[in-house]
Amino acid sequence: VGALTACAAVSAPTRLAGSAVRATSRPVAFPRMGTLRMMAGSDKPGVVITGGAAGVGWAYAVEFSERGYPVVICDIKDTDTAVSAIRERVPNGAPVYGTKCDVSEADSVKELAQFAKENLGTVGYWINNAGINGGRRPFTELSTNVIEAVVKVNLIGVLLCTQEAIKLMHEQEGVEGHIFNTVGSGVKGGGTPGYVTYGATKRGLPQMTDSLVKELSEGVQGYDKKSTKGVANCHTLSPGMVFTDLLLNDSTKELRKFPFGVLAAQPEEVAQDLVPKILAVNGQGAKVEFLTTDRVLQKFFERFVLQQKSEYIDDDGNVIKMPGAQYADNGVRMLY
Repeated sequence: VGALTACAAVSAPTRLAGSAVRATSRPVAFPRMGTLRMMAGSDKPGVVITGGAAGVGWAYAVEFSERGYPVVICDIKDTDTAVSAIRERVPNGAPVYGTKCDVSEADSVKELAQFAKENLGTVGYWINNAGINGGRRPFTELSTNVIEAVVKVNLIGVLLCTQEAIKLMHEQEGVEGHIFNTVGSGVKGGGTPGYVTYGATKRGLPQMTDSLVKELSEGVQGYDKKSTKGVANCHTLSPGMVFTDLLLNDSTKELRKFPFGVLAAQPEEVAQDLVPKILAVNGQGAKVEFLTTDRVLQKFFERFVLQQKSEYIDDDGNVIKMPGAQYADNGVRMLY
């Protein structure tokens, strides 16, 4: 894991002075209604979260709403229950809206962007969180359908969503918005046995993001750089190991003991750490991480030097179930 890129403290997307496109390292006060079309009752820009009906995506939505940022979540499944649960968890939070979306289908993504525009007014943050891993098994045992599905959701889906998010943000007069592409296992190279397709898709996202950072900042050689009403910035977002279906499905006791029992965290813990970092990002190309080098070293020290036990996994590799909480058969704690 790499260290978190240092980011300046900005509480909202940057308001541009006149027609100039620039980044600033100073805290910026976001304009009130009138200059920008915000959601009624909110003076903060909206947030779009794909794959937001469960796991860390749902936890992000709770955290953003609690901080006063209106949110649109989408998922391949119905989002009504997820939205109701967020509103119940944060009764005085900013509005939350939900819609079904298949991120691997272009028309569905276009509809998501339109839904976000209609309900949020201004989109300041777009988090490409939706992802699948196809299950942990040898590559030769994966069906063609599974391989195609993982690539379509994790890579094509992020490309389609990012394209729509850029177009939307470029049309927002005087607004600097931020797009975050979620990376995972395999992103830094090295093998991901059992997750060959998943690792390949995640490895491609930093290259995609770096290319867009250059393209959005400098343009494409041989093409005129078009002026836009607003600015779109691209970044990577790394939640690390999170106790969700993506992590625990098909896991073994050995994997649950290490590395999960040492490095993995609950969705709420990850969201509470990452959302402030997301809101602090300024300019292009940030690398926002939960498992920073310092945090990894701290967790190793606590486990292997201080001999502290995991809160979530016992010595036999079983999930520790907390009193009053509900768990799925795979050991994932239900968030609502």
